[in-house]
Amino acid sequence: MTHDRDPAFDLARTHGHGLVAGSARSSGGLTIWAERDGDGARLAVAAAEPGALSAFVGERHDAGDVALVRAAFDAPNLAALRGALPNLRPVPLGTLSSAGFGDRLGLATPGHVDAMRATGAERSVAAIFAQQSMRENARTGRSPIQVLDDATAGAFLAGWRHPVGADADHLKTEADIDLCLTAGYSMFTIDPGDHVVDAADDLQGGALREAFEGRVPWDALETSPSDLLQRLAERSVDLGDRALVLTPEALERAAVKYGAAVAHVARMVRHLRSQAGPERAEVEVSVDETATPTSLAEHAYLALELGRLGVDWVSLAPRFVGAFEKGVDYIGDLAALARDLQGHARVAEALGGYKLSLHSGSDKFAVYPIAAQATGGRVHLKTAGTSYLEALRVAGATRPELFRAVIQLGLERFEHDVKSYHISGRPAGVPDPAALPGSALLALLEQRDARQVLHVTFGSALQRYGDDLRALLRAHEDAYRAALRRHFERHLAPFVALTHEEVRT
Repeated sequence: MTHDRDPAFDLARTHGHGLVAGSARSSGGLTIWAERDGDGARLAVAAAEPGALSAFVGERHDAGDVALVRAAFDAPNLAALRGALPNLRPVPLGTLSSAGFGDRLGLATPGHVDAMRATGAERSVAAIFAQQSMRENARTGRSPIQVLDDATAGAFLAGWRHPVGADADHLKTEADIDLCLTAGYSMFTIDPGDHVVDAADDLQGGALREAFEGRVPWDALETSPSDLLQRLAERSVDLGDRALVLTPEALERAAVKYGAAVAHVARMVRHLRSQAGPERAEVEVSVDETATPTSLAEHAYLALELGRLGVDWVSLAPRFVGAFEKGVDYIGDLAALARDLQGHARVAEALGGYKLSLHSGSDKFAVYPIAAQATGGRVHLKTAGTSYLEALRVAGATRPELFRAVIQLGLERFEHDVKSYHISGRPAGVPDPAALPGSALLALLEQRDARQVLHVTFGSALQRYGDDLRALLRAHEDAYRAALRRHFERHLAPFVALTHEEVRT
């Protein structure tokens, strides 16, 4: 719609001050836009009837033909904004191709929107702008509702008009579910990684049989060793070009490795479903943060047993072969990964038609074309810390001394902060930042060890320098948006290209 035919724009241009381009829109008798307010922005809402503005808290004005309120982008007004603009209320996105954009500073969403538009992904890839794990929240000092509010504000300021999801990532407890459900999240990523027995891969013969009979929580699984084997042993799963046969040994190993994880997921999802149905909340199951890959037989076991227990889910994150480490490209044999992705995609298609989810998906540029092709686009890409690294890129270009301090702190805090991450980067591989001139510092963001040290020490950096970084990014908003747009164009383009290829064929 062009501005000269848009009544919302006309009203905002007439009554607004410092109108934020693209933000004006009308819904339910309200006209809403954003205005520049010093280094920040404020919300403006107009209506023919003053009573229609009751949900918004701010300065009220009589503008002649309309009543007007100017309000801060705070929690009550952002909740009112979601109430007024339905597309900003998180909803389940189903099995559409989708991308999650973690944002540890709360300022990245406009850049994410720009990348979605620049690639055309807004027409074919569903967006999740609010995505944060409880681990990340603890380290950044933010709450689930703050993450959602920041994403809401950013999406509105950037003029986003499409549906959104909100991902409560890596949930481990029922209390985590309750907190995020109350905040308004729509996607619940259940992480049973603490219940996965990686040592099962090394068990053989009698030791495997003993663990199968004695170490699996059969009561919680509502089954027994003999019942599992009777139901699933020698079952064939059609993978198109071949059949996957679930041998007794493979089932025993899968039950030892993932049985407790299945029980945990079932308990978590039953808790979620006691409060919210599939139309309100969807589920992802994540077993990616484990030491050993998920075999195709183990994937089938997970899907079949979760289904038997009444669990519904839209995406599954297996542990793929090779290494999906934080902040760097894939480490491993790409041909082997292609075979693995294709196998997992076919298991998913045969056993429910759900998406595969790529966790630690940031910066895996070699993987995206392979994943898009293997899954036929039925995939969810999950990114997080890479937006923080792009914020540091802006800091390095505009205030090198701040970037240098963040690097130095990361080197000091690494051994403490790295404990919950699986990465190979180490401080010993990072060039001495004190010896690098300002322009050379930026090269550290292309160096594997430095990227990973910075990636995992974000919590320590934000505790000490968070206010400085946010002030810098607000002062250089256009530079941050441009950096994010360029970076995420590379993430999104392969998935958009596949969609266009499908349309042509």
